[in-house]
Amino acid sequence: MGIFSFFSKDKKESLDQGLAKTKESFFSKITKAIVGKSTVDAEVLDNLEEILITSDVGVNTTLKIIERIEARVARDKYVNTSDLNAILKSEIAALLAENNTTDAVEFTVPEGKKPYVIMVVGVNGVGKTTTIGKLAYQFKKAGKKVLLGAADTFRAAAVDQIEIWSKRVDVDLIHQGMGADPASVAFDAVTAGTARNADVVIIDTAGRLHNKINLMNELTKIKKVMQKVVPDAPHEILLVLDASTGQNAIEQCKQFTAATEVNALALTKLDGTAKGGVVIGISDEFKIPVKYIGVGEKIDDLQVFNKVEFVDSLFSN
Repeated sequence: MGIFSFFSKDKKESLDQGLAKTKESFFSKITKAIVGKSTVDAEVLDNLEEILITSDVGVNTTLKIIERIEARVARDKYVNTSDLNAILKSEIAALLAENNTTDAVEFTVPEGKKPYVIMVVGVNGVGKTTTIGKLAYQFKKAGKKVLLGAADTFRAAAVDQIEIWSKRVDVDLIHQGMGADPASVAFDAVTAGTARNADVVIIDTAGRLHNKINLMNELTKIKKVMQKVVPDAPHEILLVLDASTGQNAIEQCKQFTAATEVNALALTKLDGTAKGGVVIGISDEFKIPVKYIGVGEKIDDLQVFNKVEFVDSLFSN
């Protein structure tokens, strides 16, 4: 049974459309790199290295991929350029398989964790609040009772934005308004989630990175107060990154993983960029599962990340 047997046609089409700019840029560059070449030689590999780096796969991950292809060329002696896409596809798939990225097919949470508490982090402008809204929609569609907590209390529009999403998706929201103590909001949200028998509690947090020590202290405080209600909360610390920022997303990942124990990633705005290769680089460099990807603006354009599906789509005609 093929991987897409598990996915709807609409979801596959959304993913294909979301990766269209990345594919177009990536494969047009590869085509130019192998013009007039029949075999994969040192020059082709040098060109491929440059293509991967400029596609925001990242230097370290690119070097790993090139080394693997070099080993394959050395082993097989004669590798035709027409086989390059297939080889590249299999090596990227193998690299993703070695990381902690799992092949999810639906929006779900582990058994025995109720409420399942997700703390969402990320800088302003990456699509954090929108991701929370779409995540709430998907969990609710999957039959889960969802509650949101508006603990990003420093940005004027943040509480208003998440309130709009809570009404749109029709899920409960706990908030205390702008300027409130974020940890107090998180405590109230987890308390309410427990009392109301919620399956999932999603907590928004402030997207400030100018002072890592302050950020670390704030996120640690939020975690500690939530643990007074749910001892092992948060079960998931989800970092939202804007894929269109390429290497900047990798830098943000470094900052946030230093500040808190990020254990899941969401990459947004893949549909608006040719830098989709950053998904591969971030997954490889940080060994943190890419859990969700945003492939469009519609409410159901947030998808669970499936590495097989992603690679298949990336290399499809």
